[in-house]
Amino acid sequence: MIGSDQPRVNILGVGVSAISMESALEQSEALLARGDKGYICVTGVHGIIEAQSDESFRTILNRSFICAPDGMPTVWLGHLHGFRHMTRVYGPDFMANLCERSVRSGYRHFLYGGKPGVAEELRAELLRRFPGMQIVGTYTPPFRPLNAEEEQDLALQLKASQADILWCGLSTPKQERFISAYLDRLPVKLMVGVGAAFDLLSGNLDEAPDWMKQSGLQWLYRLIKEPKRLWRRYLINNPRFIWLSFLQLSRFRRYSV
Repeated sequence: MIGSDQPRVNILGVGVSAISMESALEQSEALLARGDKGYICVTGVHGIIEAQSDESFRTILNRSFICAPDGMPTVWLGHLHGFRHMTRVYGPDFMANLCERSVRSGYRHFLYGGKPGVAEELRAELLRRFPGMQIVGTYTPPFRPLNAEEEQDLALQLKASQADILWCGLSTPKQERFISAYLDRLPVKLMVGVGAAFDLLSGNLDEAPDWMKQSGLQWLYRLIKEPKRLWRRYLINNPRFIWLSFLQLSRFRRYSV
């Protein structure tokens, strides 16, 4: 596995790639063209806060090919550190853009994750949006870790399909742990954890308005839609992120990457 040559912003000890959407797409295509292997983490406030109490997860983020800035707060902090070119690399948009580009390049996609039936619905929607795109397989994993038989079955499916990209639609940090652990064990070049992109792009989850995305209020839209599942993530993690970021920016607390 190789890392991207992009500089990173140290946000609470997580090296978030100082990157734009266009640059993230170009670097992903370059990796595929070279035949190298790597994984991409699409990381926002939730992932960075999870990494504060989980050193192994923080290491996974920091060893990624790209640790993309999924939320506006990571972009704003990047700007404060002098990376004015940095833009949001929102997981669903990154997935849709790379899928669209692959119609021309011929890269082959495999969809791993989601609730039963969601990967198939996503497949149908992507093929509708991007005619000619090659989606060569789907796999809905159990909620527990894969056993040896399931690992072998997945490896055989990927080998037979000759997939180039595996899109992993699990929750954070589960998806990051999976792509990190399985990159060198599965015959695929690029693995990308995109979380809710499976539900959003398939139409199973409503998308926030653009103005809320750009103003950093997408979390509020999602909280209103899924309060029972997301209240802790946003009402506890967000204030903690703001406080810790203030301490880092004020140099009252230092973090190493």
